[in-house]
Amino acid sequence: MVVGIVGLGLMGGSMGLALRSLPQVSRIVGHDHNPHHCNEAIKLHLVDDIVSWEELKRSDIIFLAIPVEGIIKALNNMTDVSPLCTIIDLGSTKAKIVDSIPKKIRKNVVAAHPMTGTEKFGPSAALANLYRDKIVVLCDLEESGELQRATAKTIFRELGMKIVTMDAHEHDRHAAYISHLPHAISYALANAVMAQEDAENILILAAGGFRDMSRLAKSSPLMWEEIFKQNRSNLLAAMDHFEEELRVCRKLINDADWKGLYNWMEEAQKLHDIL
Repeated sequence: MVVGIVGLGLMGGSMGLALRSLPQVSRIVGHDHNPHHCNEAIKLHLVDDIVSWEELKRSDIIFLAIPVEGIIKALNNMTDVSPLCTIIDLGSTKAKIVDSIPKKIRKNVVAAHPMTGTEKFGPSAALANLYRDKIVVLCDLEESGELQRATAKTIFRELGMKIVTMDAHEHDRHAAYISHLPHAISYALANAVMAQEDAENILILAAGGFRDMSRLAKSSPLMWEEIFKQNRSNLLAAMDHFEEELRVCRKLINDADWKGLYNWMEEAQKLHDIL
């Protein structure tokens, strides 16, 4: 089985490394618009070869590990793939992708979102165990072909992932709270601190809490600009709810309502009973 990967950064590169453990995968080929990424991917053994677009389309399985707009463009340039080909997109938002899949290849495509990642990016960020023991959300799976559903499930299970199915629009609403809002907050926190503190004080005083909260602000602005754009309405709704909670906290502190503040924080700790 030949697997093609479009996009050789963190997600695509890690997929290449992970797939090497699967006996049914005989060859892994890659394609990336960035020549530096291509050279680095070969040196790091993320893929076996860099191939042209036309050769990549002859792969048995194709992973699209690129930004959402790139995925949509790629799908529209894949209408001539074999009916037996399985195309798996790894986009962070799903509704626009699913709505944009050409009808001719709708059964070829499985819309997936692996709930994993780091703040690092590029081929050098690739990790062989990035996907292991993580959740992957498969969206609108009933629209994919029987072969493609089975293929995607087999691959993800053998990579050690737990599969969850969900409607694409439902996924985007949940992702706004669980993934996209935390990134927005991290960027905001980093900018707020940078505007008030000099570099020396930040270096001296920043401890674990600040480092944990601001870590996500290291993530690629290019990637997250597009994610925020694609999930704009859901993210704005999540921001509204977050701002409501922040106003509650501010009022409790302003009113010196320490008991109320304690209860408010205690309520928040229930989250970790779930996690």
